[in-house]
Formats: sequence, structure tokens, C-alpha cells
Amino acid sequence: MHAGLVARVSRGTLVVTQAGKAIVEGPEDKLTKKRLAEYPDYRAWREANRQRKREPADDRTEEISAVSEPPEETIERAASEIEDALAENLLSAVLTLSPLRFERLILDLLKAMGYGGGRPEMYRETPRSGDNGFDGIIDEDALGLDAVYIQAKRYGPDNKVGREALQAFVGSLTGEGASKGVFVTTSDFSSHAQQYVSRVQQRIVLINGDRLARLMIRHDVGVRPRQTYVIRSVDEDYFTDTV
Repeated sequence: MHAGLVARVSRGTLVVTQAGKAIVEGPEDKLTKKRLAEYPDYRAWREANRQRKREPADDRTEEISAVSEPPEETIERAASEIEDALAENLLSAVLTLSPLRFERLILDLLKAMGYGGGRPEMYRETPRSGDNGFDGIIDEDALGLDAVYIQAKRYGPDNKVGREALQAFVGSLTGEGASKGVFVTTSDFSSHAQQYVSRVQQRIVLINGDRLARLMIRHDVGVRPRQTYVIRSVDEDYFTDTV
């Protein structure tokens, strides 16, 4: 690309230029550095690259060079950065859903996580009216003797769930004689709300926007594999002499 033989037309897409086609269709079967040096663009890039190498490195560059990162750690770090970006994009997509579709998403996620044994008949969407503040119920046994009650709030990032909303949720749980609840929001919970939940008798799990996106990624809800890299190592057992 530095010699002008190929050009980038979009991210991850390169095309062969007219100069590149001349090389491909030419009599030579190899493209040597000597041949590349005939192209002004390549010579200019090579000279600029040499100039950069002559410049003194700053402290940060020297620190990075001094500590060589193993390839596996590089891949792990890159994968973490990709997941961070995916979580952000995923949460943006969730915010575009209607309230009803968002509630169904939460049920799909909890089903993928294994609540209720993952069986569809164990999941109940509550009607829009008369739901006592619940958006869904998951039975943990066939008779419905033990259940998890769900509340889902699709809020913007600046609209945190406060203590009052959690108090209302706990009140609804008490009214149903329930001991377990999951409160999900696309935003976050205020510190007062978190402190309040830590003191109540009911077992309540709080899931904020970031945790919601991470759980969706981990349990393949609303995402799909795009590319897979397999890291292989020597199979020591294969090379063990056996009679």
C-alpha cells in the first residue's frame, strides 16, 4: 500500500490499483524491495519511517519497548477492548426497544442464564395493568412455590434508579409474600438505592446497564459471533513414545 500498488477503499477492504495490476500482469513473478524502490510513494514512506526511528522515544514508548508483551496477553487485551465497545453498542441498541420488547429481552436473558431451568413454561409476562409493579415472573419449581419477580426500567444513562423505586419494588414483593427479586435498568442505581437493598430481608439482585450488556454478551443474547481465532499449541501427548 505504501508503494501505491493497492488502495484502501473502506475498513478491511483493499483494491489493486492500475500500477498494481501492471505488476501482477507483468513478466516478473516476485516483487522485490529493489523493484519497490522504483516507486516514489514507497521511497517517501521509507524515508519518513527512517526519520521516525531516528527520533528519541518518549518515556512511555521506552517503557512499552522494555516490557515485551506476550502475544496471548496482546490478544486478551484486544478482546477486552472489543468487548468494551460491543457492550456500549449493545446498550445503545437496547435503549431503542419499546418498553414491552425490553421486558421480553430481560426474560430471554434470565432464561439463557438458566433461571427456571430454561424452560419456557416457567416464564410469565405480567399484564400491563394489575401487575403489582412486576414486569415478569419466573417460577423456579413446577408448582410455583418459589418464584423470582422481575422489574425492568429502560432509563437513559443520566436517569438513575433511586431508593423510592426500590422501596416500591420491595413493597410489591412483600405483598406477594415473595423473597426473591431482580431489578434491571439500562442506567444505574443511586448509592442510596444500593444501600437500601443491602438492608432488606428479601434477596434482590440489581443489574445496571453495563452489567446487563456484559451478561447479554456472555450468554449470547442479542449478539452473534463475527470472527473466531483459535490459538494452538504443541500436543505433547501426540509426540510421546508409546508401545
